[in-house]
Amino acid sequence: MRTLTVLLFGLLAACSAPASSPKPRSLFNGQDLAGWHVDVPAADGRSDAAPSFAVRDGLLVSQGSPEGHLITDESFRDYRLTLQYRWVGEPGNCGVLVHASVPRRLYGMFPQSIECQMHAGNAGDFWCIGEDIRVPDEEQRRGPKNNWGVDGEKARRIRNLTDGSESPAGQWNQMVIECAAREIRVWINGELVNHGFDCSADRGQIALQAEGAVCEFRNLELTDLVR
Repeated sequence: MRTLTVLLFGLLAACSAPASSPKPRSLFNGQDLAGWHVDVPAADGRSDAAPSFAVRDGLLVSQGSPEGHLITDESFRDYRLTLQYRWVGEPGNCGVLVHASVPRRLYGMFPQSIECQMHAGNAGDFWCIGEDIRVPDEEQRRGPKNNWGVDGEKARRIRNLTDGSESPAGQWNQMVIECAAREIRVWINGELVNHGFDCSADRGQIALQAEGAVCEFRNLELTDLVR
């Protein structure tokens, strides 16, 4: 009887134990760009075009130009993306695009997506590129409602919640982007800098930009969210 009781107690304990959390997986192997593809309009039909993205000393490097994107082969939904980045030389412009889909949707270069901005001094802004997202205090952060839009010269920028979260030039920053259903949250160095909801997309590829400034990346990890 005692043996049966012990067995039943063990079975109940096993059933009630919390499921193990998903483990993060690396999106960059430190050696090459396996799992990613490049979309750089200026390189179309040119075998002599300088590479916009490279791997150096175990780091993924956005060279800044020719301008374009490095895009995951795989699409994702409900995840937390963690990465570190730093500027090499003069800080400038770059970004991480989530829910990316239609290539070259905007200006013949930017894929349809929501951009999580990395532009120095403005990290955490949202830019709507063929997709849209809502935030609190939207008129204050985006401008008059009649100017809102997702294409061309419409008001596509949604300013972040706080400035001053970024590390000094040359030092590493940590960016965390959480995409859960139709919400997107962004943290810079542990501070929540943006939170949007009612996003028009809930899945897609992830893209890194080459947009004028040299930027290094490391520790790109994606963790599936348990829902």
